[in-house]
Order: sequence, then structure tokens, then C-alpha cells
Amino acid sequence: MNLRTILLVFLCFCATTVLRAERVDMLKAGAKANGKALNTKLINSTIDRLNRGGGGTLFFPAGTYLTGSIHLKSNITLELEAGATLLFSDNFDDYLPFVEVRHEGVMMKSFQPLIYAVDAENITIKGEGTLDGQGKKWWMEFFRVMIDLKDNGMRDINKYQPMWDAANDTTAIYAETNKDYVTTLQRRFFRPPFIQPVRCKKVKIEGVKIINSPFWTVNPEFCDNVTIKGITIDNAPSPNTDGVNPESCRNVHISDCHISVGDDCITIKSGRDAQARRLGVPCENITITNCTMLSGHGGVVIGSEMSGSVRKVTISNCVFDGTDRGIRIKSTRGRGGVVEDIRVSNVVMSNIKQEAVVLNLKYSKMPAEPKSERTPIFRNVHISGMTVTDVKTPIKMVGLEEAPISDIVLRDIHIQGGKQKCIFENCERITMDDVIVNGEEIKM
Repeated sequence: MNLRTILLVFLCFCATTVLRAERVDMLKAGAKANGKALNTKLINSTIDRLNRGGGGTLFFPAGTYLTGSIHLKSNITLELEAGATLLFSDNFDDYLPFVEVRHEGVMMKSFQPLIYAVDAENITIKGEGTLDGQGKKWWMEFFRVMIDLKDNGMRDINKYQPMWDAANDTTAIYAETNKDYVTTLQRRFFRPPFIQPVRCKKVKIEGVKIINSPFWTVNPEFCDNVTIKGITIDNAPSPNTDGVNPESCRNVHISDCHISVGDDCITIKSGRDAQARRLGVPCENITITNCTMLSGHGGVVIGSEMSGSVRKVTISNCVFDGTDRGIRIKSTRGRGGVVEDIRVSNVVMSNIKQEAVVLNLKYSKMPAEPKSERTPIFRNVHISGMTVTDVKTPIKMVGLEEAPISDIVLRDIHIQGGKQKCIFENCERITMDDVIVNGEEIKM
């Protein structure tokens, strides 16, 4: 073999070695799968090492792995075998120090999300295993803080509230926030979302089951190219445990998911009030298809935090069974922003406790004010091919006197078992074709 051939073979070997990302069996790497020993340091140090080497996979065989906050980085995959559970600690200290997060549409410093990533690319969570957020202690502390605030004012009842004051420019946050959110800010205790990548590209979450989230479950922020496919989210009746909440993201694909939660199943958002208008990052190019939604306040919801605008959304081939509402678009005076170019098709609903379709610009009781950048706008919404059985209010549209809901098309909608009449207030240019409620065609 001559020198040229040897060199060529060597270069091919090196190229193959470089291209083969490392796959770490976490059990063999020393992780404890007994659900009692904390694995946070090992998991995050393995992520750091793989990231420095170009990327790789953390593979979790069957077993229960207790951990605190996991910080994903570029080119990292978390893979859970069937029978594997990542059990997240319910010790709040395991999510300190505070980091940059977005909580209900407000940028702030608060607890680390259970799985967190910032400015990363090519991150994946996949497999047939389970992510368990152990949310009960978070929910109980939330209720305790809320009740204490109502009864006793802004006392320091846990050590995290003064920490939140110290970490944030509270004057600026209050100044940019609508009056309808002031009481929430005064709690100064904000539960972490389960999965929150921030300013990331090429995010994939596939196959896994997610349970008991402390707060919102899958909550990408300012991300581009997000795929959420074939996951199950099952949160017990619990406060604000939304399923999938893309916020100020673009090019998001949600499909084949099964969701039952304590709040909205899928919600599309873009931030809250003046802060979000200043940031100016919409949520756009969103597709939602082939999903089933059971328990939840809404099947697919847009808002109410939509101050950065929401546009170009398609929702198709979904089933809602037992949600409080079906398709819900909501906002209020003071938010600003525009919701437009929304298309809903081929949706089946049953056992809907409130409205099958609701567009509401008076979501909270904000006082009337002149039309301005603070005025939210809903327009260009097309809903067709919808079948509904057993609902309280079939269709409800409530616009603002200064900003009517406009250019809405409702076509091929058949509703049986509607208990109340449809509601239309402050709407214009509404087209209705073959909209049948309890056997009678509805006309504007």
C-alpha cells in the first residue's frame, strides 16, 4: 500500500470518527435509576462534554432518574427508553439560581425551567419514556401564595419572593404591564415551565409522555423550526398546566399529539402588553394537525398574550372531547397586536362545556379607551368543516366598539345539542354558509 493510499484511508477513518456522535448510556455512565439519588450534576456535565465535542445523545435505559433542572445545549439529544422516567425534583432549590425566562408572556428572572435551553440549535427530546414534573408541591405553594396575597397583602411568605424582587427590575415590569395582570405580579412566585427553549433553532420533541408539569408544559420562546410530534401530555387537574404553548415562535409543527391538561391544551401566544409590543416578535407559520384534546380549558387557543401578534396558523383534523371550549381566540384592551390569517378545518367536537367557537376581545374587564397601539385586532379567520355535539354556546364573537372583529368566514359547520343561542357583538363582514345549529341555518 503506497503512502497516498494510506493517507486516504486515514482521512476517511478520521472523517467517519468525527461524524459519529457519541451516544452515552447514562446508567453505565453512573446515573442512579432508583428515583432517590439526584443525577443533575452528571446529566448536565455529560451534556457539556458532548456539546464541546460537537454533540451527542444521552440515552436513559429503563429506570427512574431523579434530577433537577436540565440545561440542553446545541446538538444534544435526550432519549428515553420505554420504561425510563426522568423524575424531576420537587425541591424548589434545585431550580436556582434564577435565570431569564418568559412567564405568562412577561420576560423576567425566575426559577429555571425543568428542561431549559438558550441560543441552542439541533436539540431533541425523544423516546417512549416519561418525563414526570412532580408538580403537586408547586401547585400547592401557588395556591398558598395566592390566598395569602388576597387575605394579607404582599407579605414575604417564602424565601423566593424577596429573591424575585432582587433579581428583577420590578418598576420596569410593572410599568409595561396591563392593570389586569398586577395582582399576578404581586405574587412574586412564578412556577417554572416544564420545557422552555429560548431563542433556539431546530427543536424536536417526539414520542415521550409528559406528566405533572408545575406550570406550562412545552413552551418554546422565540424559537424557529420547532417540531412536536406524537407526544402525550397528561397533567392532573391543576392550575395553569397548559399543554403546548409556542410563544413568539415561527415555523412550528404540532402533530399526532394526545393532550389532557389543567388549562388550555394548545395555545399560541406572542407575549403580554407593552413589553411584547416593544420586543415585536410574532408567533407565525404554525400548523396543528391530527391531535386529540380531552380535559382542558380550550382545545386550541390563541391569546390572550398576543401583543406581538399571531398570524398564519392552520388547525386541521383534530378531535376535542370534553374541553371547556373548542377554538378560542381571546384578548383584551391594552394588549395591542393583531391575530390574522387563521384557518381551521375538519374538526370534531363533543361535550364542550362552554363555547365551540369563541372570539372574544373583552377577555378581561378593561375599561374603554380610544383606539391606539394598545387596541387588539382580530381579522381574517376562516373556519370550515366542523361538527359539534353537545355544547353550551355554539358560537360567540365579541369585538370592541372601537375595533370590531372583522372578515370572518364560517362554512360547513353543523352543531347539535347547543343549549344557548349564538352571540355576535361588534362584528363586521361575517360570512356564514351552511352553518346549522340544532337543525336551523344561522344567518347574520
